[in-house]
Amino acid sequence: MVRAASEPVRYQVLLSDGRHEVVADTAAEKGGADSGFRPHDLLEASLASCVSMTVRMYADCHGIPLRGVITTVTMDRTHPEEVVFRYDVALDGDLTPEQERKLLLAA
Repeated sequence: MVRAASEPVRYQVLLSDGRHEVVADTAAEKGGADSGFRPHDLLEASLASCVSMTVRMYADCHGIPLRGVITTVTMDRTHPEEVVFRYDVALDGDLTPEQERKLLLAA
């Protein structure tokens, strides 16, 4: 469960799961204080962290020598009637082409 509580600063929201906290806000040009992640940034961050963790867990479970993974997510809103998340996964490690293929499929 995550709780979002409005803060005294206009549009600022404190997000908490009871153990961790993060501030969400909007850009200054939209009336916010630009003091934290924008809500759309949080959506991208959620997907990026999930993909990276999934790849890491898959590598650990299958003994694949993955040193690191970087996932970049962007939200494409060029068409107002749909939102498309685009992602890129960069793998670091002494990986065979087959191991890379499996990790990217896990992503």
